[in-house]
Amino acid sequence: MTNRKKELSQEQCEELLDVLKARFEKNMHRHEGLEWAEIQKKLELNAEKMWSLNEMERTEGEPDVVGYDEKKDEYIFYDCSAESPNGRRSICYDHEALEKRKKNKPENSAMGMAADMGIELLTEEQYWKLQQLENFDMKTSSWVQTPAHIRKLGGAIFCDRRYDTVFMYHNGADSYYAARGFRGSLTI
Repeated sequence: MTNRKKELSQEQCEELLDVLKARFEKNMHRHEGLEWAEIQKKLELNAEKMWSLNEMERTEGEPDVVGYDEKKDEYIFYDCSAESPNGRRSICYDHEALEKRKKNKPENSAMGMAADMGIELLTEEQYWKLQQLENFDMKTSSWVQTPAHIRKLGGAIFCDRRYDTVFMYHNGADSYYAARGFRGSLTI
């Protein structure tokens, strides 16, 4: 990762808040019963999370609020772009897989990019919840967090939606495709 400062300027914060608010208001079915003013208050108090949301936006993830955890008093953001975020495609699963590739190495890995951005890959369960909100990944696919026992054997899992059904698949963790990226989550 480059040593970028994980902080946005006041102007960048205002621009990001405008984008997030517009998306929030346009997609109320994703977060019924939640109020933007409360979310914005939390965002304004957390510069590093704002930076991470900006990274999600910069890589075309279109982050939006998809829930609220009352016990933890946290809002949950997922990437809600129609397809796997364009700025996060053509990557293998993790750093270990990236290092094992001898030819045609991709620039990064899903786990590496997520860590650099301060977010986490969606779990399989989170991916299924996202797909209940609306249809995503109709033409692309997204890496999801892979159980250790599968990863230990060299594999990784990804999901997509085809034929009006959500599918989970496996592939070698070192594989990468132009139509496969990853979706992230962030709690604030």
